[in-house]
Amino acid sequence: MMNPHHPDRPPLPPAAADTLGFVAGRLPRIKAAMSDEVARGALPGAVLMIAREGRLAYSETFGHLDPADGTVMPSDAMFSIASMTKPLVTVGALMLCEEGRLAVNEPVRRYLPQLRDMRVNPPQCEGAAGDPVEALRREMTIEDLMRHTAGLSYGRGDKALYARYPFSSDVASTRWNGGEFLEALSRLPLHYQPGSKWEYSLGLDVLGLVIEAITGQRLADFLAQRLFRPLAMRDTTFTVPPDQVGRYAKALPRDPVTGEPQTLRDGTTPHKFDCGGGCAISTAADYLRFAQMLANGGELEGVRILSRKMVEYMTSDHLGPEVDLSALNDYPNIRGYGFGLGVAVRRSAGRGGMPSSAGEFHWAGSTGTYFWVDPAERLVVVFMAHAPGAIRYYHRQLLHALVAQALR
Repeated sequence: MMNPHHPDRPPLPPAAADTLGFVAGRLPRIKAAMSDEVARGALPGAVLMIAREGRLAYSETFGHLDPADGTVMPSDAMFSIASMTKPLVTVGALMLCEEGRLAVNEPVRRYLPQLRDMRVNPPQCEGAAGDPVEALRREMTIEDLMRHTAGLSYGRGDKALYARYPFSSDVASTRWNGGEFLEALSRLPLHYQPGSKWEYSLGLDVLGLVIEAITGQRLADFLAQRLFRPLAMRDTTFTVPPDQVGRYAKALPRDPVTGEPQTLRDGTTPHKFDCGGGCAISTAADYLRFAQMLANGGELEGVRILSRKMVEYMTSDHLGPEVDLSALNDYPNIRGYGFGLGVAVRRSAGRGGMPSSAGEFHWAGSTGTYFWVDPAERLVVVFMAHAPGAIRYYHRQLLHALVAQALR
């Protein structure tokens, strides 16, 4: 029976941590270390939830909801999850795949004809104005969107073409509606031939618009109907409701690494389109239920979202030797990883900058949010914080070390 999940009920059935394979005497190290991060001004506040074998083993809050007024962080605080939106949208698309309404290896133009005439402007051939100089050897596919091999990018890089791409999903959806976004993309060349290189990109924003084109619904409405409500993810949405603004967490006013002012987009203001790459709002409890569904092979408490085989497909490495991984290796926490559909997938216990298992999959948000599922350890971890900037990479390494050291 599905857990109706409300504030005074845990998101998963709780159990004593020592019965789930944790060393009770080592768990306090987690709170001590994260509290130190708050005390040294590196973290405004956070919510951490850990499940093992489908049961809630650890749930803790740290620091403040709003560092300016000292409000204690509540366990049901709401966060802009940024790129942790991507796995949600990937699951939504794979649900359509299981219904025969979407095919992963079909060209994107089958669903979005606006993108039918894409060209390529490879780095070695860039013209003065970034003009396309090369025809496609093959078209971008839905799989390319999901695994970041479509030839798209974000507007972050030295090549002149990057300046013509939106810096982020948030920037794109603040500037344009969905149709305008696709029109802007259609006028841009791709950076490289689809399928030849991994580069983090706007692909999941395009995928969200594919979902809208197939279903005739706004992305937020489709996900609410097919994913959020069935999983009792009651606080996951694309805009903080007016009556819940008091639960929306705040960031530190200055980046703890650079000392420069930092801001996050106000999650209470609607975007012009529901960007699949980074616009969702959620809580630790809600996302734990989503991640546990994946850990369970697509089902939670009698509600099946995806088949077991589709989850296996999603969370397997989709990057073969033909794909240039140099850009993926630029990220300190995914060196040595491959990439599945919407999630990074660990290839071995070594590398990666943090202890984990082969087959672990995860993703994170630029706002400071993070989750991972370690099937070998039957482990699910969700961390919610508004701590953007380079400090988030350190926090991801710290969290992995803290959780791993507590396992028996």
